[in-house]
Amino acid sequence: MQAVILAGGLGTRLRPFTNNTPKPMVPINGRPFLEYEVELLKNNGIRDFVLCVGYLGEKIEDHFRSGKKLGVDIQYSHDGEELLGAAGALKKAEPLLSDSFFVTYGDAYLLLDYQEVLQYFLGSNKLGLMVTYENKNMYGKSDLIVKDGQVVKYDKRNQSEDMFWINFGVSVLRKQSLELIPPGKACGEEEFYGELIKRGELLSYETHNRFYEIGNPESLKEFAEFLTLQKE
Repeated sequence: MQAVILAGGLGTRLRPFTNNTPKPMVPINGRPFLEYEVELLKNNGIRDFVLCVGYLGEKIEDHFRSGKKLGVDIQYSHDGEELLGAAGALKKAEPLLSDSFFVTYGDAYLLLDYQEVLQYFLGSNKLGLMVTYENKNMYGKSDLIVKDGQVVKYDKRNQSEDMFWINFGVSVLRKQSLELIPPGKACGEEEFYGELIKRGELLSYETHNRFYEIGNPESLKEFAEFLTLQKE
């Protein structure tokens, strides 16, 4: 199994921690956050990684290198001088990708049965699957409408009353889906997923596990507390 980790953002909500450190490398209990994430995915059977890096990406590559020390294989795709956005970064990484692959974020720690999700997706003929959580605005603003097992709307900016679900932070894509992304240009995830939704190609897989992330100081503190509880 292969996972793409989108790790190129500026991490502006986490400043000053990210003034000189890429968000995935913010230390928690003496280790960069991304180590916890890679180990979680490794424990779920994922050994093949592609890290899409941008802002201070050389610090991520200098730390993880080939991934050998963690028992995984890591390849890197660099945005270049200008950040490409989530979908643009995926498009640039296309030559490194398998026929089907997971996509997740470099600031997310997501407890999930990844094998089960992949098998569910491969049993369909759809181009994409998004793991969804019935959030009801509990952990951030809900941004999805799910109907009959498919995502039918995804909008992080314009919330409506019928948005009960949120993007959990894990998707599965077929490489063929990247044909919908223009090459060499910045492209956000909402634009890309919006195209899949228009075509009826984005499955929903609902999880009942809450998600953890380090997008802001409050959630960073919450994740550190979660780690402490795991040790007890």
